[in-house]
Amino acid sequence: MAEYEWATEVKGFAPGTMQMVRIGSNTVLLVNIEGKFYATSNFCTHSKCYLHNGKLRGKILTCACHFAQFDVTTGAVLAPPAKEPLPVYPVKVEGDGIYVQIE
Repeated sequence: MAEYEWATEVKGFAPGTMQMVRIGSNTVLLVNIEGKFYATSNFCTHSKCYLHNGKLRGKILTCACHFAQFDVTTGAVLAPPAKEPLPVYPVKVEGDGIYVQIE
């Protein structure tokens, strides 16, 4: 089983925001929804566009390239043209750090 790896600090990561982080060779999108953190791939499953350039409203993320929509808490596709869900990764907070487990 993969271990949790440090991603970023909790400090300054406001609710309703997202940020891209690199964990090893992976590009991960971290999202803060009402104080709970979620992690997904930072690439849209439709066209591999960077999702950190998209718009976040609540838990719905809209890709900036072709407007596919995803639920960042589950990775589910909410609107086409994407058909495949986003990979999601387990997140834990310890002290001031946010850690993600890439499987």
